[in-house]
Amino acid sequence: MKLLSWPTLAASALLATTSGNVLAHDPVFGIGPHVLFKDGIETAIEVAQEKAGEEKESELALEIVYGITGDWAAGIDVPYARKDDGMDTSRGLTDLQVFTKYRFWREDSLGLQESAAVMLAINGQNGDENATPKLGNGATDAILGLTYGYESIKWYRWASARYILPGKNDAGFQKGNKWLVDFVAGWRPKTPEYTKPDTVWLLELNGEIADRAELNGMSLANSGGTEWFVAPGIFWTTRNFAIKAGVQLPIASELNGTQDKSDYRAKMSFEWHL
Repeated sequence: MKLLSWPTLAASALLATTSGNVLAHDPVFGIGPHVLFKDGIETAIEVAQEKAGEEKESELALEIVYGITGDWAAGIDVPYARKDDGMDTSRGLTDLQVFTKYRFWREDSLGLQESAAVMLAINGQNGDENATPKLGNGATDAILGLTYGYESIKWYRWASARYILPGKNDAGFQKGNKWLVDFVAGWRPKTPEYTKPDTVWLLELNGEIADRAELNGMSLANSGGTEWFVAPGIFWTTRNFAIKAGVQLPIASELNGTQDKSDYRAKMSFEWHL
């Protein structure tokens, strides 16, 4: 029988006993089954930017999450955006999101945790749709998701799927239903120690498959389609503070009609667990 070293045993015990705190990771662009401990609070500041053709959008968001139980968390995301379409620029609050996640399955073993969760999010209609460019789409959207995670001392794996059900705004415009599909791998180069910083390198494959949008029941030709991205990223933690960052680079695009393909998307977040 192979004996485990003391560092490996210590790291295994640490991983098992701190599930739900900062050592439990989620991907940058996809979602994972991570939830907070009961009565835990997570605050995060997120900075994001994306560009497609002449259009560029930058966003700064504040996110607060509360652990209702050890398996159920809920939160709110309040974003402030700046949009530039090459001719006009608008800025202001855009559609806020309320969300909840429930971890319905978890299995722990020495140095390994597997879990799965479901999520529900609602995007409100809080942005200024009269701005040029528009801030939000003036409708309430629902997002349903399912995610699985495998977290060991050395390796991480995640898989998730989300389905977006867009609402219709007062002008009769409705975005197309959309699937978001994510496959993620993570690698920790060094055995973690609680009192020292911890680094996990990430590589994501993100897919978006959207139906055509509609205006008063009529399908819009220049809307919908499929895009795939590869996204390298990093998750760096020290005690109850974490920095998560990544960039999405397009590798395949099949958009309907005349649409600008995505050039890049970047995201960075700063998280505190209380």
